[in-house]
Amino acid sequence: MRYPRSWRSVQFLRRSFSTSTSRYEIRHLDALPQRLLPKYRETRGELLSLQWPAPPRNVLLVRKDCAPTVTDSLIEFANHITSTYPSIAVILEPKTAAEIHDSLSYPVYAAPSEETPVAYHDKVDVTVTLGGDGTILHASSLFATCPNVPPVLSFSMGSLGFLSEWKFSEFKRAFREVYMSGAGGGDRTAVLEKKPISTGEGMAPDTPESEPGPTGWSSVRGQSMGTTRGAPILMRNRLKVGLFTADGQETTPVRGKTDHGEGVYVMNELLIHRGKEPHLAIVDVYLGGRFLTEAVVDGIIISTPTGSTAYSLSSGGSIVHPLVPSTLLTPICARSLSFRPLVLPWSTPITLRLSEKNRGRELEVSLDGVNLGQGMAVGMEVRVWNEDMRHGKNEWQGGVPSVMRRSMGGEAHEAWVGGLNGLLKFNYPFGE
Repeated sequence: MRYPRSWRSVQFLRRSFSTSTSRYEIRHLDALPQRLLPKYRETRGELLSLQWPAPPRNVLLVRKDCAPTVTDSLIEFANHITSTYPSIAVILEPKTAAEIHDSLSYPVYAAPSEETPVAYHDKVDVTVTLGGDGTILHASSLFATCPNVPPVLSFSMGSLGFLSEWKFSEFKRAFREVYMSGAGGGDRTAVLEKKPISTGEGMAPDTPESEPGPTGWSSVRGQSMGTTRGAPILMRNRLKVGLFTADGQETTPVRGKTDHGEGVYVMNELLIHRGKEPHLAIVDVYLGGRFLTEAVVDGIIISTPTGSTAYSLSSGGSIVHPLVPSTLLTPICARSLSFRPLVLPWSTPITLRLSEKNRGRELEVSLDGVNLGQGMAVGMEVRVWNEDMRHGKNEWQGGVPSVMRRSMGGEAHEAWVGGLNGLLKFNYPFGE
């Protein structure tokens, strides 16, 4: 396997010193242990409770690009968690790792660009984002073909931050709540041993200085949260989207990789749009396999409740609470004034087929704001399903588990209402 030049140069620089040190290394993600799958316990409130079977070990840090202050905050956060929680390993995206690894006194883990996004699926225990809503969507896209998304702890450091629950000044308390979630008051978890790291091109050999000290919940100073005080989790629905040819074959590109027959997950929305074509798009809309209407529009948005406050809202769609099990269908600049936005049951499958009447060549297709790079030609269709997350009491799989700030009643509407008022300026009078 061939790794990028920056990875090989890091290895060369490290070997040029006479001392054996674990600094300035970028290690391959394969060296880390398999991820832990947490449970989500139902509570008396609207939110779930995060329950780890053992302390999380592999933390993926995702930052907003082209923001030096965010990069500095990421370094501060990484230094804190590695010094406070001895078993933690820091995972970075390749670009971030190449940029900041020489500023850290410990190794970081990454995967070559050609192996992403699926490289994270079996390794990441927790994802931490530093940025705005776009950073959260990007982090979610790294698990676009994964049914179990790791818990996401988000710090608002972007231009909006409606989906972000925490301020960065709270990062020590916020991460401790996530790390200790599920630890009993007298828990004395056994020492967790790191998997030996194999040697190869682009990967540094393990050294005595890199051996971990005491690990587990028992190594963390401070009072345990207790098994009944797990971190609150808002489980956000995702949509599963598949792009199909006229003969029924799936052709859904996924960030440069094609997974046939599986579809991909989106957190906010699917968008089909006429793009630079001068003519309105003509799209046949089916609900549950039954023909609904022929839409003559600039485009159509299919969104989750989480995505209802994004492009759908700007196009006249309803604002829907993230706990409402629903799917939104919002037309963009429809020719007919009677074509209004729809709120549908979450279990209703939706199909959008480009009509034979369409005068343009193809429509653009975007998932969570990222253009697929593959158009939708006449006869092709997009199929949309909503994922089933609950499979029994305390049995949850799917969705995006978002770590919320603890409140007295454990209700999800507190931060949501505050976001509507403070960030979206809901119903603010003109001139104020």
